[in-house]
Amino acid sequence: MTIPQGPEIGAPAPAFDLPATGGSAKLADHAGKAVVLYFYPKDDTPGCTTEAQDFTAAAADFAAAGAVVIGVSKDPLKSHEKFAAKRGLTVILGSDETGTTCEDYGVWVEKSMYGKTYMGVERATFLIDGAGIVRGVWRKVKVKGHAAEVLEAAKALG
Repeated sequence: MTIPQGPEIGAPAPAFDLPATGGSAKLADHAGKAVVLYFYPKDDTPGCTTEAQDFTAAAADFAAAGAVVIGVSKDPLKSHEKFAAKRGLTVILGSDETGTTCEDYGVWVEKSMYGKTYMGVERATFLIDGAGIVRGVWRKVKVKGHAAEVLEAAKALG
């Protein structure tokens, strides 16, 4: 199993510019605001749906804390649009079909299921402050309670 490389707490967040629901997801567009960047494996699967719905349900609280939430997977934009419409999602969903952003954040990792190994997106979240510095990193995320935990960290950035 490869150890993911990616930005650590206190390091500058890698820039990204992705096609996304509502236009684009670009780190530079949110300068001065906190960004919750969460990576998830696949649109419309049970864990990913719950996570996106939890972040959507807390969207107003994140906004009040001065944070924008962006979910990223390697699914195409059309898939994100269908997923958002079907599930009533309001968080921005960025499409990283090339995998560059996933690699920059160290979330493109070797996984295994039923004895088979394969490459996939690790469920991970990065909290980036308004100056573009990583202030929180959650890897191998368990969905239950995650959005609330990230919200508390975002509020603490104040």
